[in-house]
Amino acid sequence: MEKDELKEIKTRILIVDDHVELREMLREAMSLTGFECLTAGNGREALECLVGNTVDIVLTDIKMPEMNGLELTEHIKQKHDVGVIVMTGYTDDFSYEDIITKGASDFMVKPVAIPELSLRIKRVVRERALLRERNHAMERLRESEQRYQELSITDGLTKLFNSRQFYAVLHGEIERSNRYDHPLTVLMLDIDDFKKYNDTYGHLEGDRVLARFAEIIRECLRQTDSAYRYGGEEFSVILPATKGEQGIVTAERVRIALKNEIFKPRPDKDIRVTVSIGLAQHARNEEMMDFLRRADRNLYKAKASGKNQVCFSQQP
Repeated sequence: MEKDELKEIKTRILIVDDHVELREMLREAMSLTGFECLTAGNGREALECLVGNTVDIVLTDIKMPEMNGLELTEHIKQKHDVGVIVMTGYTDDFSYEDIITKGASDFMVKPVAIPELSLRIKRVVRERALLRERNHAMERLRESEQRYQELSITDGLTKLFNSRQFYAVLHGEIERSNRYDHPLTVLMLDIDDFKKYNDTYGHLEGDRVLARFAEIIRECLRQTDSAYRYGGEEFSVILPATKGEQGIVTAERVRIALKNEIFKPRPDKDIRVTVSIGLAQHARNEEMMDFLRRADRNLYKAKASGKNQVCFSQQP
């Protein structure tokens, strides 16, 4: 897909803020950068607007009367396939974990820097352009599902693609990243102390953890992303058109979701399981195995630093 094709895509933003001046300032600034903007003064108006309009991303203040930004985000995620960026000037009242757990794609601290906000929103344009291309590929994949199953590219337990397919898809995404100069991020995920869990509660209970974790990963991804069982208790995720910093948001969403899950290997046992995640952003023309080694190194750092955390390094 050529860069001039990306410019033709019109992204529609819904700005939600009960402060009229800030709302209009954001609308004017975003309009000047080429976005189509809608506005709402509160959460109820925002939900009504989403019913009657196609919106790509919602920018919402966090402190509003009647329905705050986190409650609005929950409502949006239940019924709409829309990205949400939460804006707040109250970092002492709302934690990063609160915001991400509710389903927000990102958040920014007020006062918002317009250039930075514009760059984050433009990420949606790239994703939509790539989504059209990927939808055609996914349609062909569905048509060939039986053939792919015969080639054993899926993991029977988790229903995710296996490592063989991971390498094939990653190779194609790296080529696309180099050709169109789009970012590409990969996550390597490893369930903490899984051998101990298996030894204590048995392989059947361990399999239940693996299957549920696969579901959690899928629930945390976009349509453009893909997840794989890499081997044993290790999983991998490919995030096209995604910078490392945005990959951290996805990784944290997965980490928090698993941490909040309760497993019952025995009737009298409530067990929480955690995951360590390493990620890397592809460097232009970098070899695939070098790319994966960097993600693996970051996974090792996450494990060595105490587990249940995400590790990302900017250095290739």
